Amino acid sequence: MTEQYVLHLREIDEGQVAVVGGKGAHLGSLSRIEGVRVPAGFCVTTDAYRRVVGQSPSLDAQLDRLARVSADDQEAIRTLSAEIRRTVEEITVPDDLAEAITRALARSGEGKAYAVRSSATAEDLPTASFAGQQDTYLNVVGPAAILRHVSRCWASLFTERAVTYRRRHGIDDRTVRMAVVVQQMVFPDASGILFTADPLSGNRTVATVDAGFGLGEALVSGLVNPDVFKVRRGEVVERTISAKQREVHALPAGGTREVPVDSRRQEQPALTDAQAVRLVELGRRIEAHFGRPQDIEWCLVDDDFHIVQSRPITTLFPVPESGDRENRVYVSVGHQQMMTDAMKPLGVSMWQSTAMARMHEAGGRLFVDVTQRLAAPASRAALMDLMGRGDPLVRDALEIVLDREDFVPSLPDAPPAGPRAGGAPEPIETDPAVVAGLIERSQASIAALRRDARTKAGPEVFDFLSVAFEEHKRVLTDPLNFKAIMAGMEATWWLNDKLEEWLGEKNAADTLTLSAPGNVTSEMGLALLDVADVIRPHPEVVAFLQGVEDDGFLDELAKLPGGAEARDAIDAYLDRYGMRCVGEIDITRPRWSERPGTLVPVILDNVRNFEPGAARRRFEQGLQQARTKEQEVLSRLRALPDGERKADETKAMIDRVRTFIGYREYPKYDIISRYFVYKQALMAEADRLVEAGVLADREDVFYLTFEEFHDVARYGQVDERLVRQRRDTFRSHQALTPPRVLTSDGEALSGAYRRDDVPAGALIGLPVSTGTVEGRARVILDMAEADLEAGDILVTTFTDPSWSPLFVAVAGLVTEVGGQMTHGAVIAREYGLPAVVGVEQATRRIRDGQRIRVHGTDGYVEILS
Repeated sequence: MTEQYVLHLREIDEGQVAVVGGKGAHLGSLSRIEGVRVPAGFCVTTDAYRRVVGQSPSLDAQLDRLARVSADDQEAIRTLSAEIRRTVEEITVPDDLAEAITRALARSGEGKAYAVRSSATAEDLPTASFAGQQDTYLNVVGPAAILRHVSRCWASLFTERAVTYRRRHGIDDRTVRMAVVVQQMVFPDASGILFTADPLSGNRTVATVDAGFGLGEALVSGLVNPDVFKVRRGEVVERTISAKQREVHALPAGGTREVPVDSRRQEQPALTDAQAVRLVELGRRIEAHFGRPQDIEWCLVDDDFHIVQSRPITTLFPVPESGDRENRVYVSVGHQQMMTDAMKPLGVSMWQSTAMARMHEAGGRLFVDVTQRLAAPASRAALMDLMGRGDPLVRDALEIVLDREDFVPSLPDAPPAGPRAGGAPEPIETDPAVVAGLIERSQASIAALRRDARTKAGPEVFDFLSVAFEEHKRVLTDPLNFKAIMAGMEATWWLNDKLEEWLGEKNAADTLTLSAPGNVTSEMGLALLDVADVIRPHPEVVAFLQGVEDDGFLDELAKLPGGAEARDAIDAYLDRYGMRCVGEIDITRPRWSERPGTLVPVILDNVRNFEPGAARRRFEQGLQQARTKEQEVLSRLRALPDGERKADETKAMIDRVRTFIGYREYPKYDIISRYFVYKQALMAEADRLVEAGVLADREDVFYLTFEEFHDVARYGQVDERLVRQRRDTFRSHQALTPPRVLTSDGEALSGAYRRDDVPAGALIGLPVSTGTVEGRARVILDMAEADLEAGDILVTTFTDPSWSPLFVAVAGLVTEVGGQMTHGAVIAREYGLPAVVGVEQATRRIRDGQRIRVHGTDGYVEILS
């Protein structure tokens, strides 16, 4: 009976994580790979842990207290975790369990030294490595010492760092168990870590070897800088040899100590190039076995490598599965759409089904393959010009790839694909009737979609939506629609280029496009000011809204004096804009109509910060500024040589930009309006499946693709294990930062600004809306937590159209993601807000409440205090 508490490593495989933990399962699997040497040993199973901790009546109460502690209360976590560790260490190991461990030691060889290593069930997972979170003890000698250190390993499940790490990854403390690996010690000449993919760039073809003398603790603890070898395709392509002044050695009686390295050896490499290459070949075999890049701990003894641990590298951004062996280059869709958060599987598949270009998924994000366009000179020039105008960091990242001449194949010239980025605009009449006609046809199409969707139920919903997707794409690919979008953008570029050339004025179009007609996104922000005007005169309504904590407040609101008018105003706003939300390209995100409480903080900010009639005054003020700027520019141009021609051309472009730039925002409104109809139809079907007992929760469908959801509706069965697995995968994707450019080798590139014309210490970005403003930084990651005062500067990761209601209340904008023609930039210009986008890690480098200065004309941010 006691034998269940101990398993030899060779009895263990990857499927036994629940019994032996992540490290134990990986070591057992490693020991089965031909040619891989793993030090012999055994594992004290989680059954042993469960039995021991079950002897403590106080532990349950301590875990209950820990569960109630906020993730932000680090002091309480520190205190409680230390208390729990003491409790576990003080539990007496039962005699039969101690005997089982002692017998296993006898079989392995008494008198030998061992490594005693924690192996938690939530460890070395594909989505969370838990590297360094629990404890390992080296060179432990004798049964009594080993038993004592097994108890310490059990207790290390509750180190402060391990508890905090679990909180961050959404893992419940009570669901985790601890096994303990006991392995024979090896006393290496050198040791270190092998990453089978470059952990910095993500490149899967480059392996990185860190190496030092003696035991690996010297490297892990930061005692010495390692030698670093980079190996690509069987060759060391880069090496850095460090001065290694200390190493860690084992003591004869147990334990370890630091010792100085002889001065003659300090700058000798810990490995030869041949050894580094051989180690990487071994690592590739291990990587192939586990099916993903690995972080491998190794020891070198007499020119023979021993592997003491292997875990997945969880920080790498995944590579799209294209099925193509050729080198590929992908550009992030999220950086263009202003939504870089991870998307759930239903959101990914819906966007893929309705997009005009083929989309590749990786890490819960979408990418477009631009390899073919980069391969031919003509299409490459058009693409690079377009990327440079939109987001210089994307262009820079692509240039890095192109500099490696062997990565992208060279093809003969072909006609440029996609929009042109410069020169004369596409032929289209400058006539407001063009835009009015496009909008009228769009609204008729959406009305027909709503009407027909109401008649569908059951599996036929999916057939209906598949047809609707084709109409969706037809509307978006209408040549006139495309010309109208490009007309406004190209006129903007023309004005900025020519007026800087002729008048030396940067980004003049920013002022010339203020209060442009027909901009549905800027109108959305102003319309919420009108809602505030209805609410402001009613103090009981304002007080009620200040206490709103859920989304069922509208019916209660109507019972207050002035509440009916307030409810009607909010309802009218939701009728027009309720399909929108933050991250709206992901259909699984809750819309404002589904969570109207999201808007309440913004409405209250508007009530507090504005006077009645602010929307109309704001629009009229922008209109007057644009007219004044137009007259000024034309007057200055006429004073130049050949000035009448320049003024006439500029006037034509001003008329053109004001006719079409507002329409730039409409196609996204069309898409999201359709998405809301799709979502309502799909969620009605999800509700039917919940009622039928097929689904446990309506939102389970968010973790299925559109096709998988269709199969569930058709056959009445769902793979609950798949849903759970997808939830875990989505959680891991949320922790990843997507690159702007990704290669098929896994290299993640975000580009850099090549500028030396900014003050020291300034944060560099892309100027998208002119002017300079100084104020308090408000770092806001969730629109529902907005708390703005007049003069504040909004600092956030990205702004899709749903953020525009906040723009009316701020004096400037800084984002981590964005380009010249992305939605946030367009609306910042529309409202006259100085704005800098594409500021790397702005929400981390700028603290909430700091005073900053935004240089929207020159593209940088200064931190003043």
